[in-house]
Amino acid sequence: QVQLVESGGGLVQPGGSLRLSCAASGSIFSIYAMGWYRQAPGKQRELVATITSGTITNYADSVKGRFTISRDGAKNPLYLQMNSLKPEDTGVYYCKADYGRANLEVWGQGTLVTVSS
Repeated sequence: QVQLVESGGGLVQPGGSLRLSCAASGSIFSIYAMGWYRQAPGKQRELVATITSGTITNYADSVKGRFTISRDGAKNPLYLQMNSLKPEDTGVYYCKADYGRANLEVWGQGTLVTVSS
C-alpha cells in the first residue's frame, strides 16, 4: 500500500509562486508514476502534470512554461513548482501515484490553492 500527503497550498496573489509537496509512504519503491491534478469549484478534476520513471514529464497546455513537476528519487517528495499563478489556477490540488504490478492508484487528500488579489 502507498499513502500520500500533500502540503504547500495557500493564498497567493496573481503572478506569485507556490510549491506543493506530496510525501509518499508505504511501498514507495513500487511507485512508477506520479502526478498532480486539480479541481476548481464546479468543475471536474483535471490533469496538471505527471512524471513517469522519475524523468518523463507531461503537462496540461494551460500550465506549460509556468509549472514544473519533479521528484528526485523514490525516497523524496513529489513537487509542483507553480510560477506566474493566475486566478484560473485556483482549486484543490491532488497528488496521485500509480504503483504495483496490479497497476493500483492512490490519491492524496488534496491541498487548496487560491490565487486572488
